[in-house]
Amino acid sequence: MVTPLLPIADSHNDLLLGCMHRRERGVADPFGEDWLAGLRAGGVVFQVLPIFTEEQFIGEAALRRTLEIISLAREIADRHIDDVAIVECAADIDQIIASGRIALLIALEGAEPIGSSLSIIETFWNLGVRMASLTWNRRTMMADGIGETDTGGRLSSLGVEAVQEMNRLGMVVDISHLSAPGVAHLSEVATRPFVATHSSCRALCDHPRNLTDDQIGLVADSGGFVAVNAFGAFVSPSNPTVDRFIDHLEHAAAVIGGRRVAIGADFIYDLFRMVDPVLGRQLLVNPENLPMIADLKAPADYPNLARPLISRLGSEQAVHIASENMLDFFRANLPCQPAHSQ
Repeated sequence: MVTPLLPIADSHNDLLLGCMHRRERGVADPFGEDWLAGLRAGGVVFQVLPIFTEEQFIGEAALRRTLEIISLAREIADRHIDDVAIVECAADIDQIIASGRIALLIALEGAEPIGSSLSIIETFWNLGVRMASLTWNRRTMMADGIGETDTGGRLSSLGVEAVQEMNRLGMVVDISHLSAPGVAHLSEVATRPFVATHSSCRALCDHPRNLTDDQIGLVADSGGFVAVNAFGAFVSPSNPTVDRFIDHLEHAAAVIGGRRVAIGADFIYDLFRMVDPVLGRQLLVNPENLPMIADLKAPADYPNLARPLISRLGSEQAVHIASENMLDFFRANLPCQPAHSQ
């Protein structure tokens, strides 16, 4: 029996970091060599590409490094013009997908490249960045990440201003990795929908990276989506499987309805093979013992999700969770025209 192929929209894949490291080691086309075929095999039609600041670049180097990675993303789009294109406005989404290409959306994972200079947010906007989070696990000048558990920190005054500026521009705010007090505070000050791009359900797996039902509700109430993470440690403490991943999708749908749930797989298995060992130390994970879902470790594995997702949720809801919910969100919340046309 042929495995069904669902169109997939994925709101978190750190492949740009992997491509950057491989480029620095002399690989001319790391995206084509390492990622494109797998994205195609998995049926991916829309992929968010977050830019993460590694520990060694925190400080003024964060901005330079991020600009280099944005340039790499543009180079990838130019080199693979028949296969991918970068989304800057709502109209781009359907145009790119209808042409048979994969729509790529550039995002920031953490505000380290912005520092204290809020004017940089508009600079990033003009460079095509359409989504950003205020933190990774660590503290930034704007907020605390979930790794800062003892401060009780909400958003800083700078963080509140950053949210206001992002809302003004139309840049989507992502709460994944944000501390619990920060999530509550952001929900009070945000004037536009915000999202969780790669967070699973705390009710099913009690991990600090996961969201409580109340937090999931805050995202949905804002008009945003919650995209479930497929990293094994966030899915099940002892038995991460495709079925347990679907349990998280079902639970989120039960809390907020099936039209606010999506996929943000956060495939990190291949990334560990491509980047320096420092990344593993940051995550306190031994790369040899990564708690992965065996049948869902990379984009090419998405067909392994399709059949059980359809079986458990039905074709219509499976399609919505696999791609349409996220696509509908960005269709409604990205600008109507590219930044340079406004």
